[in-house]
Amino acid sequence: MNIRVTYRHEYLRRIRVGYIGCGGHSYRNVLPTFAYCPIDLVATCDLDADKARAFARQFGAERFYADYREMLTQEALDAVFIVTGYDRQTRKPLYPPLAMDAMQAGCHVWMEKPPAASADEIRAMMAVSEQTKKFVMVGFKKCFFPAIEKVKDLIGREEFGHVGTIYVRYPQSIPLPEQMRRYEPPAVGFLDHIVHPASILVYLMGDIQSVFYERSPNGSGSALLKFANGATGVLHLTAGQSGTSPLERLEVTGSGANVVVDNGIKLTYYRPGARGAYGRSSHYFGADEQAPIYWEPEFSLGQLYNQGIFLLGYWGEVYHFAECVLNDRPPRRCDLRHALEVMKLYEAFKQPPGMVITL
Repeated sequence: MNIRVTYRHEYLRRIRVGYIGCGGHSYRNVLPTFAYCPIDLVATCDLDADKARAFARQFGAERFYADYREMLTQEALDAVFIVTGYDRQTRKPLYPPLAMDAMQAGCHVWMEKPPAASADEIRAMMAVSEQTKKFVMVGFKKCFFPAIEKVKDLIGREEFGHVGTIYVRYPQSIPLPEQMRRYEPPAVGFLDHIVHPASILVYLMGDIQSVFYERSPNGSGSALLKFANGATGVLHLTAGQSGTSPLERLEVTGSGANVVVDNGIKLTYYRPGARGAYGRSSHYFGADEQAPIYWEPEFSLGQLYNQGIFLLGYWGEVYHFAECVLNDRPPRRCDLRHALEVMKLYEAFKQPPGMVITL
């Protein structure tokens, strides 16, 4: 979805937001997007008041707080951004209680991933959302990669045909089932990263019906997925790959067409076409109108789209959330229902490998 970007000061209407969590990720990736969104940053909040003050000054907030409850009480806010990470003692994401408090204070919520440590915590947030009529959006940034958005567009076209398979490769180790059940550190790392490929799978294909996975001794492995729409998929978790290798690869096949994304940005669309007669063709070129289409960004001009906050989906997810709040419309992707499907896939790995796990 190619949108002509509007700068913040050009918007006639903006939402008033509070921001909880003044860490490096917020500084580098989330708050810089506000310059291109209909957002007025009213207040920052962090347990470290000095950091909250510094962020308020850096990003133009009017006030700062060390207690988020005080911020929710004192400020008239439309929404709250929460980027807080994990509890140091329980190792669980801090988002569920903060999000529920914000909704009960009358605010919509944008929160970073991973949204929770269990599907039950997602269900608890869904109940509060239903009660308060306030929505939550989760920062599944990969669903807003321009390349992934383009894949969504292409696979929905009539010429692509019915989607049959999807393949997602991601460099992640699979913990042992007992580590998952006891929520040991390997399970925390798995939670932090599996949400990326899982969110893409749910965004492009819909609900996952069942999972069958196998694990290699080094932690790498593959999962075979069955989707509610009848398609199948492979989640290839490539722990052990080189650090110099591109992290990820995506391929979706339709009926006579397929699309590939390498490294999150290089997209090739293999349109419906023919190879020519076997044993009789003198060259490998087909008709021009059937030739593959290839896209990648250029890095010569000072375009917004070649900045990390655009290529990596940060601007897209924040802009989508702000537009939803302005129009009082729940998000079309990366909502709590989306998060629930992601968490159900995560929890499937608590079961032993080599069996069909129904979600």
